[in-house]
Amino acid sequence: MKKMNVDELVAIDIHTHAEKSVRMVPDEAAAEGLEARGRYFRYAPQHQTIDQMAEYYRERKMGFVVFTVDSERGMGIKRITNEEIAESAHENGDVCIPFASIDPARGRMGVRMARSLIKDYGVKGFKFHPTTQAFFPNDPDAYPLYEVIAEHKLPAIFHTGQTGIGAGMPGGAGLKLKYSNPMYIDDVAADFPDMPIILAHPSIPWQDEALSVATHKPNVYIDLSGWSPKYFPANLVQYANTLLKNKILFGTDNPVLSPDRWMEDFTKLNIKPEVRPLIMKENAVKLLRLREAA
Repeated sequence: MKKMNVDELVAIDIHTHAEKSVRMVPDEAAAEGLEARGRYFRYAPQHQTIDQMAEYYRERKMGFVVFTVDSERGMGIKRITNEEIAESAHENGDVCIPFASIDPARGRMGVRMARSLIKDYGVKGFKFHPTTQAFFPNDPDAYPLYEVIAEHKLPAIFHTGQTGIGAGMPGGAGLKLKYSNPMYIDDVAADFPDMPIILAHPSIPWQDEALSVATHKPNVYIDLSGWSPKYFPANLVQYANTLLKNKILFGTDNPVLSPDRWMEDFTKLNIKPEVRPLIMKENAVKLLRLREAA
């Protein structure tokens, strides 16, 4: 396992997706959704393996968090396994940090899976997507899974706001945006104060709700993934420069938005010089306890 030297890195991308397995054949059922996502985000869905992602980030002296989304129940599409992600990430541990994803609907089996992934595979956090997993984050059925994550004081990333997944497909592929209102996550933050929570993306159309939750709850952060910085709402930029400067995290949503594109647009954003290094690296280093792990 390679060791990460955070002082040699210029940034930590908190939000990337593993889309290409080296152990599984592509799922044909995913093709239509990938095409729709490509149209929405205006990118060609040519995905990399984790090894290839690691080389890309290594060349840029950047670290990255990588995960899948366990949406098999909600969308009927196979995903790269948590175990493959963890093992590949550890092989590239100088730049790569593995998170896992478990659908809360897996119930007790999901709890068992989470414990194993933490103990046996060394995952460092979890990713939830309420819209594609079709659950309200404050559903008590999800709480046993959160209890495991909170017990280990690991962070949980929750998708918030609208999504490009299913966009433009009939009925939005049956996906419902209501699940990803960040106010539902306020309940989770109150009930699990030992679990750091990351609200992923500018939370359109609920940006004010996200800012309120992150301001009120000490354990809630916001990542800036999924949107080019030139489209960030003015209130998000204002809070990033002031009240939330220690709780805003660099994230891209790679592969749908490349770090190169994100960084180019971020340089033009009106962010204070002293705040930029906090967003790009230092806030993530503290949240993920990377210097403690070194």
